[in-house]
Amino acid sequence: MEKNTSAKFGTKAVHAGVTPDPTTGAIMTPIYQTSTYVQRSPGDHKGFEYSRTQNPTRSALQESIAALEKAKHGLCFGSGLAAIDAVIKLLGPGDEVITGDDLYGGTYRIFTKIFAKYGIKFNFISLEDVSNIEKYITPKTKLIWIETPTNPMMNIIDIKGAAAIAKLHKVMLGVDNTFATPYLQNPLDLGADLVMHSVTKYLSGHSDVVMGALAMNDDQLAEDLAFIQKSCGAVSGPQDCFLVLRGIKTLHLRMQRHCENGEKVAKFLANHPKIGKVYWPGFEDHPNHKVAKAQMRGYGGMISFVFKEDNQEQAFRVMEKLKLFALAESLGGVESLSNHPATMTHGAVPREERMKIGLLDSLIRISVGIEDIEDLIADLEQALT
Repeated sequence: MEKNTSAKFGTKAVHAGVTPDPTTGAIMTPIYQTSTYVQRSPGDHKGFEYSRTQNPTRSALQESIAALEKAKHGLCFGSGLAAIDAVIKLLGPGDEVITGDDLYGGTYRIFTKIFAKYGIKFNFISLEDVSNIEKYITPKTKLIWIETPTNPMMNIIDIKGAAAIAKLHKVMLGVDNTFATPYLQNPLDLGADLVMHSVTKYLSGHSDVVMGALAMNDDQLAEDLAFIQKSCGAVSGPQDCFLVLRGIKTLHLRMQRHCENGEKVAKFLANHPKIGKVYWPGFEDHPNHKVAKAQMRGYGGMISFVFKEDNQEQAFRVMEKLKLFALAESLGGVESLSNHPATMTHGAVPREERMKIGLLDSLIRISVGIEDIEDLIADLEQALT
């Protein structure tokens, strides 16, 4: 499929990056399970030398993800955190990063426990109003890093507004687009320089792969990140790339169902007498609902909620009773999952920092799957009873 296609999303999901195998005509991209490639003469090869540097299966996936994000370039890594790691390696001692105070716990951990000790300063601030960024910009600021929707508070950050500030100050803007996926949101179209995905989640969609990806338009940025990818070696294997290529073919169909089910589950929880607050950007009273409506094409299947009494034991009892919403790390699979951020995904975040953003001990985050909605609501009902 041509890179500069005007095809719609579903067509891209099925075809982008994928061409029939030239040897056999196989319609699926083969798993090139090889570490090295024979050369005719030193430096005279067919575009592939060593699979840490490039692999045909990974190349197909990188092209597919780039097409979905309307980007020129895509790069795949061994995990979402490996992708973030590569981005921060663009910086040096003394550089500063502005990021949100509501981040995935793994991102917070790699920023504070790994890169901070190398002299990179991270400013964790409220981004509900992106004009707040201006207060923290200095000549040393090199990167603004945002998630939207955020994990787990489902805050919505104005990408276009953040991009305007970033461009004014000649600062790079990176967006973690994991929760929204390119089906619901395209940050590059809104002015971002770089998009990151934990491919483990919705892009793969079947809870059988760990992977990360970056997408960008700038040629020099792509070259710099590809150099880090090659030099540091946190690459994804061909078997995993094959599985994600297969998963992406149904991304649009899965996301439609995640959105439909997510809306019904959010409304059910909002009307339940035991629930104190539901965090889901589709509600009109969500603080940045208008921003979500402007920059997204739907509101997704990620929901967080707290009880009227902030009681961790009550949250544990409910999760222990759930049958379809399996208690597990991760999200974005076809199956529904439940998670307790305070002790699981965000265990690395100090309690006082969690409390500042409303991440209470009773908060439960759910990833609404593609099962029949009647069964999902019945499962929540029995667990909450």
